[in-house]
Amino acid sequence: MLSAVLAAQRRQQVLRAVRSGTTQVTELAAAFGVSEMTVRRDLRDLESEGKLMRVHGGAVSVAAEPSFAEIEVERPAVKDAIGAAAAALVDDGQTIVLDIGTTTLALARHLRGRTLTVITSNLAAYEELLGEESIELVLLGGIVRRNYRSLVGVLAEDALRQLRAEIAFLGASGIGPDLGILDTTMVEVPIKRAMMDAAERCVLLADSAKFGMRGVVRICGPERLHALVTDDGIPLRARAALERAGVEVVVT
Repeated sequence: MLSAVLAAQRRQQVLRAVRSGTTQVTELAAAFGVSEMTVRRDLRDLESEGKLMRVHGGAVSVAAEPSFAEIEVERPAVKDAIGAAAAALVDDGQTIVLDIGTTTLALARHLRGRTLTVITSNLAAYEELLGEESIELVLLGGIVRRNYRSLVGVLAEDALRQLRAEIAFLGASGIGPDLGILDTTMVEVPIKRAMMDAAERCVLLADSAKFGMRGVVRICGPERLHALVTDDGIPLRARAALERAGVEVVVT
């Protein structure tokens, strides 16, 4: 009986660790002082309960992702300022790609009345621009992620391979200490990478709170970015490192 209680307690601790960003079997085994086989068994049990999803080498959380509506109300003034600054980078007549996310939605709001072509997997941005007759909208196909109002999957990836744009505006879950661009949702990462490949320039929209925030998957390094639009809370060391890497930093 005691061993069953201890195992249940350990599984809850493993679940908390996965939700906080520790996702590899080797890391979890070391953290809890148990064998990798024990960790794999814990992950299997937690997956059967619908609390996480096993992936190669570890697991990712499926229960902790906040909804689009919850994220949209976080730091709205900062996102609006970033959206306005990003819109100033766009010339009339250009074709741009809009990634998912609430900051790219803020950008969409500042594009109203412009003459553009907008390619997007962001259903909220699509709805925002639907009534703008001067904007040609290209909505990518794919599977609908209702929780985050986005389109994902091979249909969206294949469509992006047929398209070209001047600028791709990207979002991210976090920016790591090595300036790696991170995302918490694995299924979105191939779409982001395909957007980058389709565009001449890649611009990241990320408020300063994203610095130091974690993600499950690395999207790319700073070498793939042409510009970052952020707010004045960006760490000075990170800003200097990005500029040394050739990234234009636009501060609102």
